[in-house]
Amino acid sequence: MNQGNLFEQILKPANRPNPYPFYSQLRATPVSKQEDGTYVVSTYREIVALLHDPRISSDERKSTSGPGELAKKVESGARQPFIFLDPPDHDRLRRLLMREFTPERVDGMHDRVTQLVNQLLDAQRDRGQLDIVDDFAHPLPVDVVSEMLGVPPEDRPLFEAWVPVLVRRLEPAQAVSETEVERAAQAATEMREYLVGLIAERRARPADDLISGLATMATSHDPALQINDQDLLATVFLLLAAGYETTVNLIANSMLTLLRYPDALARLRRDPNSVIHTIEEVLRFDPPVHFRIRTTLTDINIAGVTIPKAATVVLLFASGSRDPARFVEPDHFKPDRTDNQHLGFGGGIHYCVGAPLARLETLVALSTLTRRLVAPRLVLDPPPYRENASLRGPRHLMVTFDHIED
Repeated sequence: MNQGNLFEQILKPANRPNPYPFYSQLRATPVSKQEDGTYVVSTYREIVALLHDPRISSDERKSTSGPGELAKKVESGARQPFIFLDPPDHDRLRRLLMREFTPERVDGMHDRVTQLVNQLLDAQRDRGQLDIVDDFAHPLPVDVVSEMLGVPPEDRPLFEAWVPVLVRRLEPAQAVSETEVERAAQAATEMREYLVGLIAERRARPADDLISGLATMATSHDPALQINDQDLLATVFLLLAAGYETTVNLIANSMLTLLRYPDALARLRRDPNSVIHTIEEVLRFDPPVHFRIRTTLTDINIAGVTIPKAATVVLLFASGSRDPARFVEPDHFKPDRTDNQHLGFGGGIHYCVGAPLARLETLVALSTLTRRLVAPRLVLDPPPYRENASLRGPRHLMVTFDHIED
């Protein structure tokens, strides 16, 4: 197949169940220029180098091609969330967020996550089957991130409608229709209007949640702690928009992988302590985020290729994590793998800020599912997949089982 249209093949929904053969072909040329002018970087060493290169930007508005125009249409003049900003703005806003989104706050959610996981399973006791996505992997992180931020339970369905529309903005411009752009822009407007009111309410009556902490910080007299209303809104917007989509995929991909590898599932049931290594191997083997898009700020020479200034660059994380030059037997699922510096949560200054929470939720979810579900079996393999190629995961994952243990 022509190297210049492999990425186009990856974006096709028909190839969503298994894009990995295309990644393997791309790795033959570590930096590959596609027919539309996009540069795809598919090998581990080159991806890591660019993740730490200040000459490459996360602000897609700096691109003169499709991604820049798409970002401008969806954001419609609003402040960009910090993951789409470069230093020093990115670093300042991320640092302020981490004053509230602390390890202690994440760890403090363990018991609540455990309670939610068991409630979701208890609700399926008499059915004999469940959809791992709709009945479990989706409602869990929605409730967790909403509680952490302080979104009232009755308002959570609003975000369940907005977020799937908004995450289409993360796809390459050629994969998003004008209708989807318009829907994403409308969803973004509605969500911002809602959040303005919620932030004002939390500022007037602070509670023990992230929005209250950030809203209170915005009124601080300490210049180092100040965050203006535009950045505050963009940060809260990001946390809600990105706060659960990757976790849904991570839980679903983990269960799908374990069901395809029954020895690994049996091992996890026997040895719950192996769950940490299992999750890390899923993050390498079948991650929730397959690629992110960057823009070059100047010409960059890498792997014998010159990527010109203002070019669109795809960092193909899922391909890099299966690079045989970095990982032994990369296409084999090995939950006891130790040398596992995968790219499942990206890297560099933009390493996923929500990674600790996603790991916690998935740890509790997998531990409980493998302990309580007796003889789980896939109904359909491969399952139907979501439309997104970048945030890749099953749309449904139907599983039958003998019974659910206490």
